[in-house]
Amino acid sequence: MTEHTVDDALFAADPVERGIARELFAEVRTAPIISPHGHVDAAMLAEDRAFPDPTALLITPDHYVTRLLHADGADLADLGVGAAVDPRAAWRLLAGRWHLFAGTASGFWFERTLRDRFGVEDELTAASADRVYDRIAAALAGERFRPQALFDEFGIAVLATTDDPLDDLARHARLRESGDVRGRVAPTFRPDAYLDPAAPDFASRVLRLLGGRPASFDAYLDALQERRRHFVAHGAFSADHGVIEPYTVAMEAADAERLFQRVLSGESDAVDEREFRGHMLWQMARMSVEDGLVMTIHPGVHRDHSPAVRRRYGADAGADIPVPVEYVRNLKPLLDDFGLRRDFHLVLFTIDETVFSREIAPLAGFYPSVFIGSPWWFIDAPEAIARFRAATAESAGFYRSSGFVDDTRAFLSIPVRHEMARRADAAALARMVVDGRIRRSRAEQIIRDLVDAVPRRAFKL
Repeated sequence: MTEHTVDDALFAADPVERGIARELFAEVRTAPIISPHGHVDAAMLAEDRAFPDPTALLITPDHYVTRLLHADGADLADLGVGAAVDPRAAWRLLAGRWHLFAGTASGFWFERTLRDRFGVEDELTAASADRVYDRIAAALAGERFRPQALFDEFGIAVLATTDDPLDDLARHARLRESGDVRGRVAPTFRPDAYLDPAAPDFASRVLRLLGGRPASFDAYLDALQERRRHFVAHGAFSADHGVIEPYTVAMEAADAERLFQRVLSGESDAVDEREFRGHMLWQMARMSVEDGLVMTIHPGVHRDHSPAVRRRYGADAGADIPVPVEYVRNLKPLLDDFGLRRDFHLVLFTIDETVFSREIAPLAGFYPSVFIGSPWWFIDAPEAIARFRAATAESAGFYRSSGFVDDTRAFLSIPVRHEMARRADAAALARMVVDGRIRRSRAEQIIRDLVDAVPRRAFKL
């Protein structure tokens, strides 16, 4: 029997299935990374400054790490979230509680990052904390660990950031014009705070967007379209929408104007706000048909669930909690108007796994505009990816999907997250080959396409 080695991580114990998975993974192990949705800051790449310390690089920006430590009683401020921190103390805090991450996807990513990037083979413990910290800190002082050098070393072909509509995108222009990195760094239009009346500072954001123009709904739409054109001119290929529900509604112009005035003045109620969000999601689809930006929807997250954490640490401190999602009825107005447009691409994500087989795969298996978003946030993990493939391939195959998205702020986790997805897909395909569901030669083509042709098609790359 073949010995199970670390290089067979995530592959089946059955030696035949494992051998096929190993060979499928070898087809894509070194393939370039296409990352069409993530949260790496373009400024980090443009300025190319050395990372200050291991904590700032590996702990503070990674919500997967900080939230579980917070659940165990750690203060987020002691991890550098929203506050200055002693980086070595934060590292010791993580190391002393590393047992919390056993079996988690974030634990898998973190340990393989330590091994692959820094040659750390020791398990992270309170006893090894300082030794590991010093090894990483010494490496970060070298030119090889500058952001641009790592970007090229990772083999990133495409990296999408996530950007405010009013961002001037100067850093993206600098990266594009300088040629400092070999791959493409593209902005992503993320207008949530300008479309949701319940968002903090909604009215002031809209007024800034209008730039002194009369506060009419038509002017508001024009301003959004102008900013979208600005993003397209700077290389953007998608617009992302992090809504709590994918509710859409079409409206007559006069009704939309009256609703806009109510939400802008602060005189709206919860029903008005839902209708406005729903109409603006419909408007974003209309604009995507016109300007070609791929529309991605990331729903089903109650963001900043803890108001106390938000007040103390700010937004996006890791207190996001999943809620159920419904797509079929919510999207019907949008799909009635735009779903058959073949130049419109709509990528539907979820962290409600029941939706994959019940709604998203059937929608993608009929509408030429709809693509299945990969497992994201709480379910971008090996077992969830296996369930995802089983839930969607039977009705929509592999080619109606988006390809993997790493959705990360933690820069060094990008390659290992993509490696994890490639391993999980290799394992799923190997199982289908052994079960006689697909030919071996077809599995080899699929694994190659999942990391290249599939995301390129879905995101119009």
